[in-house]
Amino acid sequence: MNRTNRSLTILFLVSLLHACGEEPTETAMTEAERSFDRLTPAFDELVPVDATIEKLVGDFAFTEGPVWDQRNNQLLFSDLRSNVVHSWSDIDGLGTVLPAVFEGETDHESVGSNGLTLDSQGRLLLLEHGNRVVSRLEVNGARTILAHSYERNRLNSPNDSDWHSSGWLYFTDPPYGLAGLEEDPRRELDFNGIYRLHPDTGEVQLLESSQSRPNGLTFSLDERTLYVANSDANNKVWYAYDVSEEGALSNQRIFFDANDQEASGAADGMKIDVNGNLFATGPGGVWVFDPEGNHLGTIKPPEVAANVAWGDDGSTLYMTARTGLYRIRLSTSGEIL
Repeated sequence: MNRTNRSLTILFLVSLLHACGEEPTETAMTEAERSFDRLTPAFDELVPVDATIEKLVGDFAFTEGPVWDQRNNQLLFSDLRSNVVHSWSDIDGLGTVLPAVFEGETDHESVGSNGLTLDSQGRLLLLEHGNRVVSRLEVNGARTILAHSYERNRLNSPNDSDWHSSGWLYFTDPPYGLAGLEEDPRRELDFNGIYRLHPDTGEVQLLESSQSRPNGLTFSLDERTLYVANSDANNKVWYAYDVSEEGALSNQRIFFDANDQEASGAADGMKIDVNGNLFATGPGGVWVFDPEGNHLGTIKPPEVAANVAWGDDGSTLYMTARTGLYRIRLSTSGEIL
């Protein structure tokens, strides 16, 4: 149902309730409108019309980087500004995986981990703002630094990542872990890059340096396209790149431009479903795009969403949104690690 037909339906229901001598409640009429922007029938096929957004837990500082750990049937996520990595499960509730990602003195609040992912052995990889590294949590609890620099210059603050089937980890490196951002005196690189890392060898390759604030990223199903969010308040767009057989990036183009949006939030974390649709956090919520870049609709949790992850059996979308952790059950699904 398009917006015009929905509006006519609501007006009809209002008239009917008035005729019956009943006043419609604002909550009953606007709950769905507050939670979703249903712009196309394709969105309704992905997000059931009776879907609800569930808040699991709150009172965090800034949640980020969710990843589903299917070996332990739990979600892992960062509380970036509290410097903690948490776990969540229906059985055990909220737990703590790492009580202090960054240890040391700092004048900046965003010092914990941002993006999280798991390798083929189920080990947790952290993209750390404060330590400015990509690290791996070993089985014995020790942390191994996988990447800390490019051409002997320290990384800015690794942010988000996605695996390529070749075994390379593609990741972004904006300046958010530096108190002064691009003007921070500790910054050693004069660009915000997109890289790939081979975790076995430690090799780091720069793939792209022209984006102003590269953030969330994900591959298309055939891995021929890499989508990268640009979380710059002055250039709120999602980019797409061609990916060569060797893994290089080319043909940068705008996948979707959201600069006309006034809602809070910028292009941030994203995941792809089994049909190639993108679920990408952006202004006002989680934007849903088809592979051609058509905006199908938006999932709108009560807080601005920063990142998303598939969980449970793959059809639950978990959303980290400022101070809370949320989830919604969908009619589609995505790959879990």
